[in-house]
Amino acid sequence: YARHFGLYERIEFGRSVERVEKVAPTWASLSDSRDRGAESRRHVETPKTAWQVTLDGGEVRHYAGVVIANGHNWDPNWPAYPGKFAGLALHSAHYKTPDVLRGKRVLVVGGGNSGCDIAVESAQHAAVTFHSVRRGYHYLPKFLRGQPIDQLGERLLRWRVPLWLRRAITSYAVKIAIGRPHDFGLPKPDHKLFETHPIINSQVLYYLGHGSIRPKPDVALLDGDGVRFVDGSQEPLDVIVYATGFRITFPFIDGQHLNWRHDRPDLFMNVFHPTDDSLFVVGLIQPDSGQWGLVDYQAQLVTRFLSALAQDSQQAGRFCRLKAGPRPDLGDGLRYIHSQRHLLEVEHFSYRERLKQLLRQFD
Repeated sequence: YARHFGLYERIEFGRSVERVEKVAPTWASLSDSRDRGAESRRHVETPKTAWQVTLDGGEVRHYAGVVIANGHNWDPNWPAYPGKFAGLALHSAHYKTPDVLRGKRVLVVGGGNSGCDIAVESAQHAAVTFHSVRRGYHYLPKFLRGQPIDQLGERLLRWRVPLWLRRAITSYAVKIAIGRPHDFGLPKPDHKLFETHPIINSQVLYYLGHGSIRPKPDVALLDGDGVRFVDGSQEPLDVIVYATGFRITFPFIDGQHLNWRHDRPDLFMNVFHPTDDSLFVVGLIQPDSGQWGLVDYQAQLVTRFLSALAQDSQQAGRFCRLKAGPRPDLGDGLRYIHSQRHLLEVEHFSYRERLKQLLRQFD
């Protein structure tokens, strides 16, 4: 891919960005006249020093615009449990192979996809595996009738099957295929299907059923060489793996530049700053599907907008007014439960269709 699109000559390996700072306004013609209409805009040359970027070693460069695409699953979120643990504690971000679990008494904290995957791997290598979850979740198998579960879900979305019927069809199929999670000792879900990021795992219920994974509630206290849980039970442990997600952080740029609101950047389509036409964030989404196709559409839209902006076109002016307006519902009617995990959640099908629609505005 990198060779085909000539990316190697654009990439500097072994370099890091230490600081991104705004030093001048950019694209002033559109920013200042977005409410006056295209006919009143004056063409203004793009400043070449809108952003000052400081690299490792102190090197300073200047750019007309910045696209941030460093990802949001990199800064581990460590839970603040009282007490101390004397054994090995690591975050899922640092977990690579099951060697650290072999023959140990292991606790996996966190009920997301990473937590379930690590619990399943631990069940195959550890002496004992406990899995701590705070709430009940809906679990979907990876395959149903020989097809990947997301392909079947995509078909229902393409046919415009209403949400209530999709829930009914999926719940019935999952119940027949793998059973209900609370039949295996897990908490009963406290929310409707699709109101949380889906847990896609065909093995976690299997190992729970065989006793190789033992379900536990939330941790109450770290107690030396063990843990006390909120139900009063205690277990001696050697290893704790925290699959507790990530914090949304951008340490190299001031949050005010990202229109920071409610613990996250408040951006149009999670990409475009409402008023700054020179700053973009690509990949800042948590879809209920794969990510890469959506990110590709995001990148296309940024490129088309910048091209229209450079031409001072009417399409760019309309888009500027659109991104400065009300935020669209990226859940397509779904109301995700309030948690750190769902701050960036989007319903992939409607989000993708909206990106396509926005791209067509520049045709």
